[in-house]
Amino acid sequence: MILAVLGAVLVGLALQGLVSGDARDDSAASARNPVVGATEPGPRTSAPTQDAPPKVPPVHLRIPAIGLSQDLLRLGLNPDGTVEVPTSKQADLPGWYKLGPSPGQVGSAVVLGHVDSVRGPAVFYRLRSLTKGDRVEVRLRSGTLARFAVQRVVTYPNEKFPARKVYASHGYPALQLVTCGGRYDQETGYTANVVVYTRMVDTTA
Repeated sequence: MILAVLGAVLVGLALQGLVSGDARDDSAASARNPVVGATEPGPRTSAPTQDAPPKVPPVHLRIPAIGLSQDLLRLGLNPDGTVEVPTSKQADLPGWYKLGPSPGQVGSAVVLGHVDSVRGPAVFYRLRSLTKGDRVEVRLRSGTLARFAVQRVVTYPNEKFPARKVYASHGYPALQLVTCGGRYDQETGYTANVVVYTRMVDTTA
C-alpha cells in the first residue's frame, strides 16, 4: 500500500506490501504506518496557459520494457489532505494524480502505483529496472497517444523525497512514475521511493 507523508509540502510517498512471503492485513499495516503531518493539501501544479492543450484524462499506461499494459485510475486527495492512492484491491492498477496536468501538457503529470501486495508483485514491481531511453506510452481519453522517454531512475529515502521536483513543472511535458523502494522493514514499511523521470517525445492523434 502507499503511505502519503505530508508536511508543509508532500515530503514522501511510501508503499506497503508483501516482501519475502510476509503476508499482512491492511488494518495491521495502517496501525503501524499512520499518516503523519497531513495538515496541508497535496501538491498542485500551476494552471496551464491559455494556449496550452486542453486537459484530457489519461486512460491507459503501457511500458514495453517491463511488459506493463494497464488501465489508469484517477487519484485525488483524501479528506485529510493526503494524496489518494490505489487501494490494496487495486494493486495491479496504476493511478494518475488528477490535480496535476494530463500527460502531454506542459508540467509534471504523476502516476503512482504499488510495488507489491499481499498477493505478490504488483503493477510497478519492475519499475526500478527501467533505464534511460525506455519508452512509456499513455493513451488519453481522446484517443491521443503520448510517448515519453525515460530520463533517469532515482531512489530517494522517504525523508528526502523531492516533492517539488516530482510534481512541479520543468517547462516541458513530463511524466513521473512513483513507487516504493529501498529496504523493507516489517514495522515501518519501505524506507525509500523510486521515481522514474520521463520527458515527452511525441504524440499521435
